[in-house]
Amino acid sequence: MAELEASRRDKLQKLIELGVDPWGGRFDDHIPIGTIRDRENEIEVVPSGDCETGRPPEQHGPKVRAAGRIVLQRRAGKLIFIDIQDWTGRIQLFLGKNQVGERNWEIAQCFDLGDLIGVDGELKRTKTGELTIFAEDLHFLTKSLETPPAKHKGLVDPELRYRMRYLDLIHTEGVRERFLKRTKIVGSIRRTLAAEGYVEAEGPTLHAIAGGAAARPFVTHHNALDIDLYLRIALELHLKRLLVGGMERVFELGRVYRNEGISPRHNPEFTMLEAYQAYGDYRTMMDLTEKLIVEAIGASGQPLRLPWGESEIDFSPPFARKSYDEVFREHTGTDAADVEAVKAHANKIGLETAGKHPDVVKNEVFEAEVERRLKGPVFVLDYPASICPLTKRKAADPAVAERFELFIEGMEVANAYTELNDPDLQEELFGKQLEGLSEEDSMAKMDRDFIRALRHGMPPAGGLGVGIDRLVMLLTGTQTIREVILFPLLRPEAE
Repeated sequence: MAELEASRRDKLQKLIELGVDPWGGRFDDHIPIGTIRDRENEIEVVPSGDCETGRPPEQHGPKVRAAGRIVLQRRAGKLIFIDIQDWTGRIQLFLGKNQVGERNWEIAQCFDLGDLIGVDGELKRTKTGELTIFAEDLHFLTKSLETPPAKHKGLVDPELRYRMRYLDLIHTEGVRERFLKRTKIVGSIRRTLAAEGYVEAEGPTLHAIAGGAAARPFVTHHNALDIDLYLRIALELHLKRLLVGGMERVFELGRVYRNEGISPRHNPEFTMLEAYQAYGDYRTMMDLTEKLIVEAIGASGQPLRLPWGESEIDFSPPFARKSYDEVFREHTGTDAADVEAVKAHANKIGLETAGKHPDVVKNEVFEAEVERRLKGPVFVLDYPASICPLTKRKAADPAVAERFELFIEGMEVANAYTELNDPDLQEELFGKQLEGLSEEDSMAKMDRDFIRALRHGMPPAGGLGVGIDRLVMLLTGTQTIREVILFPLLRPEAE
């Protein structure tokens, strides 16, 4: 390896001696490789008229300029075949010493895998029919001093791939395409919300009180104010303040942080969408969620039936809608309204029930036994009110909260409420939730300014939260969340 790196350093020095800047510079007017490949039909074939010699017919193609990274080289005397790639595709270059001239040929002797180069030439096909740029002029754009991983046995360790994502994007098939698809999904979500009249807001990421969810926060310290602050665990409470302020349709797409476990479906730092609509309710948000997902699939260029492992997910609207009690009974065989039966079932599967509210026991059974069986997409509606402190109760049954969660392949992807806007009830419910919590718990302090905001009058509203990383997993057929987050959290690299 040291010899290979020394060879690259020698070529770096040779470039400098040739008067070539090995770090390149501005390279205008180059065309994305994908666009160049689309110009194949512009190649004209002119018969040579000499069948006896077997000369191939002449070709005339468009003049093109490309830039990309060298991913393959094959040398044969005074000929070099090179494959370069950019983020739109890959194409072959043909370099002949007579065609590019002496100086360009000397520059080409300094090429290594991983180098970034530019080329001007004519787009034609080789004798074997391969679409190729026949180089006429070369431009050195950046020297790569590190040897890339071996093609078949290099970048295979997942942790190494995540740690060196830059190499993963270059060398692992499908990775760059997956992240580009993610940008299309996120872009579609923003466009759909804008078309529905929502405006995007940016709330603070440092909070004096961690609220809006039951989760353990990351704690930091502000030196100038000499106070502890928390990285936000949710976007909710500040967006609701904007509803009070008259911003009637508002959303934020941003990072949230929860100091909790890491798994194929959890990363401590993740991307959330939260959206709030004045004068709507949870059914309003159900329709919005469905629209966001269906339009994101279309924007990423995919059909509504997508592969997932050995099966597939059918995203054709409308998504199924079932009540919490209905799916509870369907997947446990127990009547959710029968407190003793639910408690017995919980004991049977090894859950502790002593001293717990019946709804807490019920929900622990739901999380343990029901969620993983919900293939979906299915909206599960009407949760026990006692576990939903930010949610409006049903007028006909105050024990039920107007809340839904969207489940797909056993994962909760979205969560929505008819938002509670009664300040006195909200304060009472916060108080009950805080009873017995330790100081380290995120909900151990009440956000009294939020209660004060509600007292100024928050309109009735629907609110929605969507886990973007999980949604991207499902829309790209990816089984682990680390494959859809560019830089997932890792332990520090050993020295």
